[in-house]
Amino acid sequence: MVKEACLDSADDESFRDRLNYFLDHWNGAEAFQVAVVIVIGLICGLASVLLYYGVSWVHGLFFQTAPASLGTLGKYFIFLAPAIGGLLSALITSLSKEAKGHGVPGVMEAVAMRGGNIPGVVAPITMLASAFTIGSGGSAGREGPIIQIGSSIGSFVGRYLHMSDIRVRNMVATGAAAGLAATFNAPLAGVIFSLEVILGEFSVYAFSHIVIAAVVAASVAHSFLGNAPAFSVTGYQLVSYHEYILYAALGVVAALGSRLFTRVLYGVEDYFDQRVNVPEFLKPALGGLLVGLIGLFTPQVFGAGDLTVEETILGELPFLLMFALIFTKPLATAFTLGSGGTGGVFSPSLFIGAVLGGTFGVLANLLFPEITAPAGAYAIVGMGAVLAGSMQAPLTAIIMLFELTRNYQIILPLMIACVISYIIANFLGEDTIYTYKLLRRGIQLRAGKDLNILRSIKVSQVMHRRVDTVSSDMTIGDVVKLMQSSRHTGYPVLDPDGKLVGIITLQDIRDIPDPGRRLEVPVRAAMTSNLVVAYPDENLAEVGRKMLNRGIGRIPVVDREDNSKLVGLITRSTLLDSYNKAVVICQRPELKQEITAESPNLCS
Repeated sequence: MVKEACLDSADDESFRDRLNYFLDHWNGAEAFQVAVVIVIGLICGLASVLLYYGVSWVHGLFFQTAPASLGTLGKYFIFLAPAIGGLLSALITSLSKEAKGHGVPGVMEAVAMRGGNIPGVVAPITMLASAFTIGSGGSAGREGPIIQIGSSIGSFVGRYLHMSDIRVRNMVATGAAAGLAATFNAPLAGVIFSLEVILGEFSVYAFSHIVIAAVVAASVAHSFLGNAPAFSVTGYQLVSYHEYILYAALGVVAALGSRLFTRVLYGVEDYFDQRVNVPEFLKPALGGLLVGLIGLFTPQVFGAGDLTVEETILGELPFLLMFALIFTKPLATAFTLGSGGTGGVFSPSLFIGAVLGGTFGVLANLLFPEITAPAGAYAIVGMGAVLAGSMQAPLTAIIMLFELTRNYQIILPLMIACVISYIIANFLGEDTIYTYKLLRRGIQLRAGKDLNILRSIKVSQVMHRRVDTVSSDMTIGDVVKLMQSSRHTGYPVLDPDGKLVGIITLQDIRDIPDPGRRLEVPVRAAMTSNLVVAYPDENLAEVGRKMLNRGIGRIPVVDREDNSKLVGLITRSTLLDSYNKAVVICQRPELKQEITAESPNLCS
């Protein structure tokens, strides 16, 4: 409370206002922001190290100290450990409901719907709750919590400095990348994950900040935990080009496994939410009891399971045990997180992929012993393929597995399996293990935006009706003068009869082959005539899809009955501004009635 009071003081407000003005107007503002992201990287790196030691301490308490002090009863304590940890975690998360579950969906929602606003209290509560959940044997990983912790840190810093929503969202993505980079010793994967999953788009501005924070956070983790890869593997490599067929088949199997994992996870969550009639704080304890029961038969399901993954990669895990873990690990994870525990699904996905790939590899070796690599190679590829299928982020999966194993020899099979797994999983359902949770709450995210909001806004409501155009008879020199005076970088092109015949952009001008005579070229010779158009009755989700598919920033709006009749223009900035305004309005009940008169489904 004292801290909140300090933040709300008049002097502090004045200080932050001056800082914000400084950010917007000083020519060296970029240097200041680099300093800010370095600080975020340092804090996130230290948070990752603290979480690592916290989980280790709790694990030692539950699996070494407590059993040793109980004598002959100690070996049965394993059954109760996850339940006790779940109960403690539930008591902690009662202080902030946002700390429950696997974290990343909440971060994605904050970026898409709340301008990146994540309460600062989420960071310490998530750290404590996840340490007890994972350390006591709950089947989850550290990456989900550290992404949420890093995002909360980035959000707090951005909001404290009164940054704009766009900058706050970038700070959230910066913190997420820094946390993941430090936790997995994988800075490049942290960067790609943040862009591909958290932001849902690539931005050069965000990219530079995310890279800096990821490097700083990983360096901090190196100084405490060392620079070794997460998993020690032998030099597996492709034995025969015929193996590509087997790796492609593994990609299909991994896609099915990833979809099954997602459905089991949320099926159990639904069951606990709707059917288990006990107080909320007891549900994680009940889930922990079920995890303990599974652990009596397959103790490998406890915690993140990094040691089991490494044994699988090295070919040291028995076949029947690997096969059993394909089914028991998803169940244990579902009981842990579906009941309300705090942890991540990243490590369980890697675990499931490893045992699935290892099992597939053993069978492949039995059937085709002359052309197959050891089963451990298939375990590595399976890890990436299940990750790509569950997150539907193949680039993140490929880079992550390369950094986790530092084995480049397996990169081609990894790429094939990950892409096939992504394609099959996407065909089975566009939702990911993260967005499926939001979809059940009525939020359908694509490229970091809620499609439900975009679908509720018609092009006619937001398009520019007064559009600057150029004539097809004009020269490029005339267009360049217009661009210099108006700052526009593209214009619809009309013929002498006023009909839409094309669009001319700065890129079209740059593509003219003869730079010396560029200004003399007529517009009709350089314009793009194969137009992508929008209609007034279309919604912004459809327009956004067209922009993404073609990589364009502006689309002419034409009459549906006559495509040569220009009625408006819609740009990427218009789409984003309209979306952001709608999000703000939906969060302010007093404004809903005003906006829903034109868009009745906007806030539904």
